[in-house]
Amino acid sequence: MTLRIYNYLSRQEETFEPLHPGFVGMYVCGPTVYGDAHLGHAKAYITFDIVHRYLEYKGYKVRYVQNITDVGHLVGDGDEGEDKIGKQARMEQVEPMEIVEYYTRNYFRDMDLLNVRRPDISPRASGHVPEQIELAQILIDEGHAYVSGSNVYFSVASWPAYGKLSRRKVDELEEGARLEVDSDKRDPRDFAVWRAATPGHLMQWNSPWGQGFPGWHAECTVMARKYLGLPFDIHGGGLENIFPHNESEIAQSEAAYGGDFARYWLLNNMVTIDGTKMGKSQGNSLNIQQLLTGDHPRLSQPYGPMTVRYFILSSHYRQTTDFTDDALSAATRGYERLIGTVGLVRQMLARQDNVDSTVDPQFEGVRSDFITRFEEAMNSDFNTPQALAALFDFNRAVNTIINSQQPVSNGTLEAIDETYRQLGGNVLGIIPDEISTQSGGSAGLEDSLIQILVDLRAAARKNKDYAISDAIRDQLAEAGVVLEDRPDGTAWKITR
Repeated sequence: MTLRIYNYLSRQEETFEPLHPGFVGMYVCGPTVYGDAHLGHAKAYITFDIVHRYLEYKGYKVRYVQNITDVGHLVGDGDEGEDKIGKQARMEQVEPMEIVEYYTRNYFRDMDLLNVRRPDISPRASGHVPEQIELAQILIDEGHAYVSGSNVYFSVASWPAYGKLSRRKVDELEEGARLEVDSDKRDPRDFAVWRAATPGHLMQWNSPWGQGFPGWHAECTVMARKYLGLPFDIHGGGLENIFPHNESEIAQSEAAYGGDFARYWLLNNMVTIDGTKMGKSQGNSLNIQQLLTGDHPRLSQPYGPMTVRYFILSSHYRQTTDFTDDALSAATRGYERLIGTVGLVRQMLARQDNVDSTVDPQFEGVRSDFITRFEEAMNSDFNTPQALAALFDFNRAVNTIINSQQPVSNGTLEAIDETYRQLGGNVLGIIPDEISTQSGGSAGLEDSLIQILVDLRAAARKNKDYAISDAIRDQLAEAGVVLEDRPDGTAWKITR
């Protein structure tokens, strides 16, 4: 089956064909590390983690590059204002690189919890200043940039193709900056490739134009080229950055180096909270740690990282995702139903004395149909909601098999578990190798305590002490643990 993806450059769904057979180069705009990762980061990086995982599932070798912006991203997201990291350093009264190190560590911590696999390369903008100076000089030499004071600006008027990604026409662009436009620009539409450092600015470097630091847009341009070459296959990021950031990346690269920059543009849509766009300036922000600890007035409880991941995958990446406490509570229940069945299968496998390695032919048909539906969904622009729907249908079929009171062969159980691990685990990343690490609140200690009670009940039944065995069963049921007595022993699953 052919993978088709929505390319924002053409505004249509296209068949994916990498530049080099068997190899995919993917660049995704990374975080600006001046604060803890929030729900917008969770959606973006889970999205591209899924892209990464599914491309590998299809047999591609993927080189995934995701930068760390540790300099140059200004408060206004344009060319005016204060460097975000410098501003945070001033507020916390520490060095800018202390801010960078602290929040970079926190970012990777949170992504690890969400089971987002780390990129192959995580370059830092501050480590690629020479390449950004070189880019500025090439643009000056080619007539697409000019020096004004100690600043270097890209001349938008010199590049008629500017706007081809965002579909904004050059002659219709306005002074859209939220802060006052610099007076040293020839044209208010121009953007900085290199910025002059103000007195006291700690993050600055020598350049042919004086002390300064790189423009935000220049950073991704040079890092993508350095590690992936030009053109590369996939550029990912948030839809909110299509203009000016992504647009400016393209213009700089193609004006300086010639040829295309990126071939496919995949952009995820925004996150809202209770229907309102998320943003610190609106006081409407929720970071990942608050979500996991429940330490936020909008939350009724903590939510596990796999519940968060499951919730994000339940909407298509190009749709707006609205976080509400009720929606996350529903996601918790849905995820626990899924993981409860997986845990039951693995319990049965651990106790299995039946060494029959054959696979039930009826189950083979169910599995084949599920894999086909799953792949069709993922091949349709990474449609994770449909992939999850297929997974839940498979889950219901598995429940029918294991609850039939008929013996289930070891081969069938192994085939079920392998299917969960491959598609629910390796591709979607929501089924862990060890169920005790699941997000629904069950930890290894809880699992062990439940098993102790199950074993005590089994001993009571063996001694014909049915009052005790029934009491254990009933109290476990009240706590949300359902027991299933089977010919091969008692299995349990959490239903709360």
